[in-house]
Amino acid sequence: MKKILLLALLFVSVDAWAQNASQSYIEKFKDQAIRVMHQTGVPASIVLAIAMHESANGNSALAKNLNNQFGMKGYGLVFYKRRKKTVSTSYKKYDSPEESFDDFARIMTEKTKFSALADKLTHYDYLGWAHGIQKAGYASSRKWAAQVLNLVTKYQLNTLDENPDNTQSGALVAAGAN
Repeated sequence: MKKILLLALLFVSVDAWAQNASQSYIEKFKDQAIRVMHQTGVPASIVLAIAMHESANGNSALAKNLNNQFGMKGYGLVFYKRRKKTVSTSYKKYDSPEESFDDFARIMTEKTKFSALADKLTHYDYLGWAHGIQKAGYASSRKWAAQVLNLVTKYQLNTLDENPDNTQSGALVAAGAN
């Protein structure tokens, strides 16, 4: 009985830590995600969920050592120290996490396979964007879009997307009140 209670307590503790890490990451980078949304048309919810997923809320080795929030690959080798070992990788190194968000925005607007999505989708169609980005080849996992969408749902990130229907209905209510 004590083992079951101990395991349950451990599970709850780990879950609480993960929730806290996610909430901290959201608070830290939500403005970056909104900025990227305005630059690219990609919903802020998707930008932030991708960053959370790819960087493990900023806790992955790439995020900590290379400021790489999106798992972006580069063309050369990059070296960094990890536990007294030198690691070489083909992932991009950024001077700051914000630079990583800027590069994500650039890729979404300059690469035809992603920029074409902006012609078809609005910045509040997070479902379409997640599936479109996956189909365009951003990630090889078949579960990638579902994992990203799970984060959007779990943390209600779609509230960052500034759905114009919400704005218009508020404006109509205010106009009708006069």
